[in-house]
Amino acid sequence: MSISSTAEKAELLRSLHVPGDPLVVTNVWDSITARVVAGAPGVKALATASHSISEAHGVEDGEGLDVDQMLAAARLVIRAVDLPVSVDFEKGYATDAAGTLDNVWRLIEEGAAGLNIEDSVGRSKAELYDVDTQVSKIAAARRAGDRAGVPIVINARVDALAGDPSLFDDAVARANAYLDAGADCAFVLGLGTDELVARAVEQIHGKVSVISGPDSVPLARLAELGVSRVSFGPRTLGLTLSHLRDAAEQLTARGDYPAELGFAF
Repeated sequence: MSISSTAEKAELLRSLHVPGDPLVVTNVWDSITARVVAGAPGVKALATASHSISEAHGVEDGEGLDVDQMLAAARLVIRAVDLPVSVDFEKGYATDAAGTLDNVWRLIEEGAAGLNIEDSVGRSKAELYDVDTQVSKIAAARRAGDRAGVPIVINARVDALAGDPSLFDDAVARANAYLDAGADCAFVLGLGTDELVARAVEQIHGKVSVISGPDSVPLARLAELGVSRVSFGPRTLGLTLSHLRDAAEQLTARGDYPAELGFAF
């Protein structure tokens, strides 16, 4: 994939992050889920989910795959579709700026238009990188894009509030620091109510991204509140597996054939 093509996709992806008219990305984890979702009416971009990719490979989320394995998984998705793809790149598979720059450069070479990078240290969200270290990693990701000539879209994940609901102010401070370092969007976990979303949109000096599910603020309301991006993480894998389990139960009981058995892919 050419750098110019990747740059065009990155520009398109960035343009889709509009406060009040959020980009909704249904997360995928392999080539077939990418093609199926890309073919759905209205879909304009894709995003991978590291948890789903890890489960598909039989390892735990939280960089259970090494960087080479994750790049290979990203390649399958990126090359399966023509749409921009944002890759859940976990912690950048590096603990410092230099390693982050090298790995993001490799991700851009694979054709990624965007990436998530998170600030928790391990699998738990209780321990976070110190702000200065995370800022340096995000700045390094931006430098990688600048050197490649690709304005890769950085969705900087903020885990503070998810790890401790009392840390709203810290989450806002981190989000603003990450945006100042070159992130395009602050992906704040833990915004589970209208009030929290509204406060975050008001206090964060840039675009806000959220993760949603059945108990989250409704999509229409998130748009009204000024959110710029909504994703679902591994919950789309859960949705798929739930349907598969239910179909297995129905077939094993010699019930009717589910209509979805005729789905063409």
